[in-house]
Amino acid sequence: MVTEVFTLKYCDPHAVREEKVEATEVIQFAWEGSIREVDACADCFKEYEARLEPLVDYSRPVKKRRVTKKSASSASSEGAQSADGSADSESD
Repeated sequence: MVTEVFTLKYCDPHAVREEKVEATEVIQFAWEGSIREVDACADCFKEYEARLEPLVDYSRPVKKRRVTKKSASSASSEGAQSADGSADSESD
């Protein structure tokens, strides 16, 4: 005989008020240095998104730009010339 077990997830914010509302979403938040999850219904999830920004990080690390040999040599010579020019103006 096979027995099927169905488990329902209930909305945690409603459970605090002793209400049983089925959870369809998961809310992520930071708590004491770790990321935690709370089961939530659609209404609580919309309310949470309206109040706070999600914790998803869409940023990516900045890549160093490649410098061609010609532009690198011209940039270094320009830097040397400007340094010489500033040294001359200081000595006057």
